[in-house]
Amino acid sequence: MSEESLPDTARPGHADALPEYAERVLEVAELIPPGRVMTYGDVAEWLEEGGPRQVGRVMALYGGAVPWWRVVRADGVLLPGHELRALEHYRTEGTPLKEASRAAEGHLPRLDMRRARWDGGGRAQGHT
Repeated sequence: MSEESLPDTARPGHADALPEYAERVLEVAELIPPGRVMTYGDVAEWLEEGGPRQVGRVMALYGGAVPWWRVVRADGVLLPGHELRALEHYRTEGTPLKEASRAAEGHLPRLDMRRARWDGGGRAQGHT
């Protein structure tokens, strides 16, 4: 996925600048309380711009400086390639998890999205 797939406000003006859309996505990630998560789609909806793929791309490119483990897939599956690091954060923060069944690949738990999902706590109004 290239930067052309990001919303217009996400395209950088020059090489050193963090795209505006990326800044906004990262700001939302920083608002999510410990022990809670938002999906990629939730973040896009909060911003009223882009979609899950664009948010995922921002997190992949720029998310290392924010609590990246709090922006997740809607199905609660841990981020491939980062499962153990994310799991450590979830356990430290007390994020609700569903224990893995014996049939689950790698026996890794999933996020309990019903309990862990954060709706913005009423802060969605006037968020931009």
